Parts: sequence; C-alpha cells; structure tokens
Amino acid sequence: MAAYLAHYRSPAAADVRGAGAFEFESEARMGTKDNLHDARLKMLETFGKDAASWNIEKIERKTAKNSALDGQLELDFRPEKKRRRRRTKEYW
Repeated sequence: MAAYLAHYRSPAAADVRGAGAFEFESEARMGTKDNLHDARLKMLETFGKDAASWNIEKIERKTAKNSALDGQLELDFRPEKKRRRRRTKEYW
C-alpha cells in the first residue's frame, strides 16, 4: 500500500467549516476513482458526519521531505551567516 496526502475544503455555506490535509493509504493508483474513494472513506471515518459535504481538492503522494505530514520541526545547526552591513547614505 502506498501513502497519500489528501487536501480537503468545506463549502462556504457549511455549518462546520474546515480546510486542511490528512494522510491515508490506498492500493489504487494515484488519480483513479478508487484512490479518490479511499480518500473519501478515510475522511468520513476521521471527521464523521460533518465531513459529508466537504470536497477533496487534490491528492498527492506522501514524501519523506514533506514536513507538513509528520508534524516534526526541523532544527538547523548550521552556523549563522554573516550579515552584510549596509553602506550609510551620505546626504550632501
């Protein structure tokens, strides 16, 4: 099974407004109706009946580089870059 990331949005007239992303697994290929169906079922399982009117905007493959997927913050231990000093303006 492959892992995917689905982005959803609720319609403007919905009682419960929502927008965001969730991850799901599917055996179907990306871009097929079966893949969209698996995403829809996972969304309904996760968010309940409030998500019945929500729309799935796009589905993308889950990659290890995507920081939005695992919620882990990255720490940067590189030394700080030297800042260039700006030349002062001379008024004549």
